[in-house]
Amino acid sequence: MPESIAPHILVVDDDPQIRALLEEYLAESGLRVSSAATGNDMSQILSDEAIDLVVLDLRLAGEDGMAIARSLRAQSAIPIVMLTGVRDEADRVMGLELGADDYLTKPFSPRELLARIRTVLRRTKSAVPGPARREIRAFRFGEFELNLRTRRLKSRDSGIIALTNGEFNLLAALLSAPERILTRDQLLEASRVYDNEVYDRAIDIQVLRLRRKIEQDPSQPKIIVTERGVGYVFSSPVEILY
Repeated sequence: MPESIAPHILVVDDDPQIRALLEEYLAESGLRVSSAATGNDMSQILSDEAIDLVVLDLRLAGEDGMAIARSLRAQSAIPIVMLTGVRDEADRVMGLELGADDYLTKPFSPRELLARIRTVLRRTKSAVPGPARREIRAFRFGEFELNLRTRRLKSRDSGIIALTNGEFNLLAALLSAPERILTRDQLLEASRVYDNEVYDRAIDIQVLRLRRKIEQDPSQPKIIVTERGVGYVFSSPVEILY
């Protein structure tokens, strides 16, 4: 892959050996790589470079990796792959709730990290940045099309399917980030893009109602999939219509 279009990965880890190893391995695999040892170094690189994905160690010496992840997610939608310790289950769950896209436990193989990086990049390639959402006319998935201008869901087989305001907001939020785990708080926040009048936080109830309208078997959902203890994933391919 030509360097000018290769994804640019930022590795944030305070271990110089890990940074060197990943810089070499990822570069040999066709990616552009920058590295940082601290949160401040990371911020400087992000201000100077266009970064496509951040690999972030949550256990940086003398720093709160979770706070760094929270700050990064608040400022941008850049995908994050977290590095955590084997025993750090609470950190993994919290990191995913903050908006990280995947995690890997130490020790890990560079080959596995590369595979996860590529998977996350594929998932997020079709995700729509916030400012561009208003330019989208509709989302299409399976036999359905959700029109953002008319706020209508249409089925190829059944015609118009009635949605409540809350159901529309939730479905639009899920469609804007296919194949990505979204927590309940993220879904609540994302829904504000589509309507200032945001539905309440009973998201599980809204999901159940949506499943009855778009799933072949709501008891065995294939489109809106539950990630137990974390949130939901919209697992059907999504086409964006402008």
